[in-house]
Amino acid sequence: MVIFGTNGMLGHALSEVLPDAIHLGHPDVDITDEIPVKKVILRERPFAVINAAAYTDVDGCEENQDLAREVNGRAPGYIAAACSEAGALLVHYSTDYVFDGTRRDYQEDDHPNPINAYGESKLLGEVSIQKNLKNYRIIRTSWLFGGHGKNFVDTILSLSRQMPAVRVVNDQIGKPTYTIDLARATPDIISRAPGIYHITNEGQCSWYEFARAFIPNAVPCTTAEFPRRAKRPEYSVLVNTKTLPLRHWREAVLEYIHAKERT
Repeated sequence: MVIFGTNGMLGHALSEVLPDAIHLGHPDVDITDEIPVKKVILRERPFAVINAAAYTDVDGCEENQDLAREVNGRAPGYIAAACSEAGALLVHYSTDYVFDGTRRDYQEDDHPNPINAYGESKLLGEVSIQKNLKNYRIIRTSWLFGGHGKNFVDTILSLSRQMPAVRVVNDQIGKPTYTIDLARATPDIISRAPGIYHITNEGQCSWYEFARAFIPNAVPCTTAEFPRRAKRPEYSVLVNTKTLPLRHWREAVLEYIHAKERT
């Protein structure tokens, strides 16, 4: 098994869950360079390739749309084409932001309609994979938090120690997901039929409700009061109709924080 993107937050979790895989970060292989990608996959000829590499800065994607399309959109197609030639299956992670947020929730077969450059680039990645490979598993997930990377939980914990009150938006609804839980669910997805899967921790909340679960001084505000470069969907709740549910996000975030405190 080969894993791309092991320097990232999800990639670190996958490395913990799948220690015997070949772990490749950006210094090892640039996934936007088709020739080295093909070379490593054809050399190793793994039964499965996992792509956890991505450009995940949602606001940064608005400023760097060409880079977003290359990393999130075209590069997954390079990996898929190499997998097809090598006879390998591909697991690739996508996002809730492929949807526009005009509905309360989204199932795997609902029609995507992204409203920002990040979502557009990730949808391009899904399409690029489907054009080049039949034996794929695309896992859409949302609101990731975990070790070894910038994430909402760490940011809010830090702000909570520095400020008397932390303003957090209360009108964007989604499903927080712990990278370790997502990584642990991945081997099961590998064993399932090709297709698109929605994998998140259970339970939905606003960013404010998420923050309130682990800091005492969060205060709600609207998206209009806290403008960002990229537009966010109002509702990006992913519904998992294909696999057993993961544990509730509240349990997962407390475990993550307790683990941080022990280190």
